[in-house]
Formats: sequence, C-alpha cells, structure tokens
Amino acid sequence: MKVTGGEGGKILALKIAKYLDTEYIDTLSRTFPDGEIYVRVMGSVKGEDVILVQSMGKKPNKLLIEYLLIADTLKDLGARNIIAVIPYLPYARQDARFNPGEAVSIKTVSKLIEKVGVSAVITVDMHLHRFKSIQAIFSVPAYNLSAMSLLAEYTASEFGLSKPLVAGPDEEAEQWAKIAANALQSDYLVLGKTRRGDYEVEIRGKSLAVVQARDVLIVDDIISTGGTMAKAVEALKTAGAKRILAACTHPLLIEDALYKVLSAGAEAVVGTDTVPSPISFVSVAPLIASFLKETVL
Repeated sequence: MKVTGGEGGKILALKIAKYLDTEYIDTLSRTFPDGEIYVRVMGSVKGEDVILVQSMGKKPNKLLIEYLLIADTLKDLGARNIIAVIPYLPYARQDARFNPGEAVSIKTVSKLIEKVGVSAVITVDMHLHRFKSIQAIFSVPAYNLSAMSLLAEYTASEFGLSKPLVAGPDEEAEQWAKIAANALQSDYLVLGKTRRGDYEVEIRGKSLAVVQARDVLIVDDIISTGGTMAKAVEALKTAGAKRILAACTHPLLIEDALYKVLSAGAEAVVGTDTVPSPISFVSVAPLIASFLKETVL
C-alpha cells in the first residue's frame, strides 16, 4: 500500500502516510501557458493499493482535472486498487435541478471520479442535503466521515466553554449541530436561513432566549463567503449569548469571509485542514487514517 496526493492534498497525504506507517509517493504537476495541466507520478505503484488524496477547495475545476489525470495514470501504471480520499468534494451543493436545463453537477462529478477507476471514495462532512447518503451518489463503496466531534472537542479544550450550547446557522446544519452537541454533552438549536443571493442571507430564530449568558458554538460544514455565519453570530449576540465561537470543517474563506465572522462578534473561528487556511487548527489525518485501518484496508 502506498499514499500519494495531488496539489490539493499533498500535506494531508503526508500526514496520513505517517499515521499508516506507509510509503508516500510524490506527484509533480504544473500548468502549461495555455492552461492545460501536466501530471507525473514520481514512483512505482505497480501491483499496489494506492490511497489518492486530493481535496478540491478554492480551485475545484483545476484540482478535479488534476485528480482525474493522477487517478487514470495510477491505473495505467498498474495500481491494483485506488482509494480516493477527497476530504472536500466540490459541486455537492448543486444536487438538484431547480430550473429547466440546469446541470445536477454532483452527479456528473461522481461519474467522472468513478470512470477513471476507484475502488472506494472517502469524504469528510460532504454537503449532503437532498441526497441523504453518499452511497446514493456513488456506485462504488463510499464513506462520509465527520470532523464535527473533533472540532467541538478542540474548541471546548482551547476556549473552556461554560454552559455550552451548539447552534446550526440553518436547517441543513442540524446534522452537524447534533454531532457537536453530543461531543460536548450539550443541547443545540437550529436557526433558519433565507438566501437572497450568492452573498446575501437572512437569519431568523424561534427561541433564542435559551442562548442568554451561555457560550455558543456555531457549527457548519463550510464557511465560504462568511455571510451565513456572520448573520448567525449577529443574531446570537443580539439574543444575549455570552461568548460566540464558530467552527467549520471546510474553511474556504472566500475574500474577507474570516473578517466578516470575527467582526460580527465571534471570539474565534476554527476549521480543519481539509482546506488549508489560517484557521486550520484541527487535522482530519488521524480520523481518515483510523477509518482506513479499521474499514477499508
């Protein structure tokens, strides 16, 4: 067994290889002047099971194509099985056709990933909304791990939460709020969200009196533009929360997203290393490595 990674997953791949005590093989990639991508696998994989790590945050199109080129090359070089570890899988939010003619992008992306040859797919806190299970998207064995317990435990340890309460900024976040609340042995609430566009959202809540004089941890799978999280922080602050901390698995942090959340009143924002960022304080490498040992390998 060997581990390799593309541009979006090299550091995480190195960490996973160390936890698994197995060899890491580097890949070389560069972009030609016309935008095409060059890929080279820098080691032998013939007859090996290969764990290919590629997270696809911030540059989804380039990193997806790079993944496809690497995976197909591994098969062509004689790899026996390829286990795709894609901590952040893009296009998952485009999971239905709302207007005639729209692409259901996650279906297309999953077909491409399978077409180049994988024996299993592992993601972390994939944005599952209309699809309730990752297995409804992939035909090969697929597993969706969660980093929410790790995020909750880290935040509690680092910030000493008092009478903690977990909050989800919208209905879709309830699945993650439940996990975080269980880790903290606390209750949770879910706010409501109405999206007004790519950058504008409206947050509402029914029984926000419960947050008064309590430390609140807001959790979500992704912080992209920061609009949803910032509005949630403002609503909880207005309702009388004592301290507010925010956590997410995938810190995309587009443009001034981190500033938005902090200036809205969050004491801190914590993320994982599925997408490297200034707030990637929690690594998902041990989570993935443990799962690989126990379930896949």
